[in-house]
Amino acid sequence: MALSAHVPDLSSLELLLAVARTGSLGAAGRELGLTQQAVSARIRTVERLVGVPVVSRGPRGSQLTKSGALVADWARGVLAAAEQLDAGIAALRGERDAHLTVASSLTVAEYLLPGWLVALRAEQLAAGALPATVRLGVYNTGRVAEQVLAGEADMGFVEGPDVPAGLSARQVGTDTLVLVVAPGHRWARRSRPLAPAELASTPLVAREAGSGTRLVLESALAAAGVEPAPPALELSSTASIRGAVLAGAGAAVLSDLAVRDDLAGGRLVEVGVSGLALRRVLRGVWAGGPPPAGPVRDLLRIAAQPA
Repeated sequence: MALSAHVPDLSSLELLLAVARTGSLGAAGRELGLTQQAVSARIRTVERLVGVPVVSRGPRGSQLTKSGALVADWARGVLAAAEQLDAGIAALRGERDAHLTVASSLTVAEYLLPGWLVALRAEQLAAGALPATVRLGVYNTGRVAEQVLAGEADMGFVEGPDVPAGLSARQVGTDTLVLVVAPGHRWARRSRPLAPAELASTPLVAREAGSGTRLVLESALAAAGVEPAPPALELSSTASIRGAVLAGAGAAVLSDLAVRDDLAGGRLVEVGVSGLALRRVLRGVWAGGPPPAGPVRDLLRIAAQPA
């Protein structure tokens, strides 16, 4: 049932009770942090809504009229119920903010997410809040999308060329895929870049189907009009692919985040590739419209900040 237009708002009812307690408009205003002008305006609004005087002003202060006292008695029950509602909402928000389940693709989980989570915890502590308990699941990009769509994760981070169907997304960064080989590989001493067709015809050490890295490479090769050969090895983690390449199993296309130290140390060699767009967007994803308030929105904001 809709309330009539004669019901004052909660703040005005609080003021009415404060006047009853203090016997003064000025004292009630000081208690609630209101100016004398604001107090008088609210009382006039209450009297206009109710239709009768609710406060009697005199040389010894202010007191409620008989009608005002009746309204105040009724208001006590309303405000008590509002306090219960407020406490319940706070409990729900506290429960929401106490836990954060994140599903992340491998590259983001290994090289970026730890720093973001440290920053989130520091923010929460600085605000005087208990840090959220974070549960992290690491999957390929396709599985991350499934987890978020099914409600198994509050949010996710993906690496593929497109936003997964059914999810909202925000860009949180970029990285570049690079072709790497061991120093003893025949490509390590090439002076000219590989053409897309030569790369496509060579079986690589690769992630499983559905991973963001593989999707980006396959999309880039398709845009160049070539189809990749089946992988020489299909492994489920960046670390295992890196280890296989170091051992001489073949070439691989990996995030520059994953092989930066190996390239700098000479353990791996980057091989140039011409005519392929291997830069990819990293995204935070969630189900629904705007990102939900609380740790999901906070983590997205932190992740999207320039490094």
